[in-house]
Amino acid sequence: MNVLLWIVQILLAAAFVMAGVMKSTQPKEKLAPKLPWTEDFSSGTVKLIGIAELLGGLGLILPAAMGIAPILTPIAATCLGVIMVLAAATHIRRKEPSAVVFNLVLFALAAVVAWGRFGPYGW
Repeated sequence: MNVLLWIVQILLAAAFVMAGVMKSTQPKEKLAPKLPWTEDFSSGTVKLIGIAELLGGLGLILPAAMGIAPILTPIAATCLGVIMVLAAATHIRRKEPSAVVFNLVLFALAAVVAWGRFGPYGW
């Protein structure tokens, strides 16, 4: 199970780091064609979401891999799960069902990591 958790952590980290870098470095106007939900938020909020995703993605790997404050790994997974719930709420409001499904999948994976690392497979 520990190996499975590491695989899920790496996949989630890759997804969130890439999304976070994109949202935090590109202007909102450039993101809008790919991410239409950005129309509903200020540029600063989009960048804040990107930074939160970037830090959460790094938090899934670095603390556990380095053995420094590994409790931060399940905390990062929990925080990313909260972000996905909020993202799903935004997509429900915008009537974007495919995005909701994607958010729920990411939420489920983050929840598995949080459960595993807080619980039986923690450090």
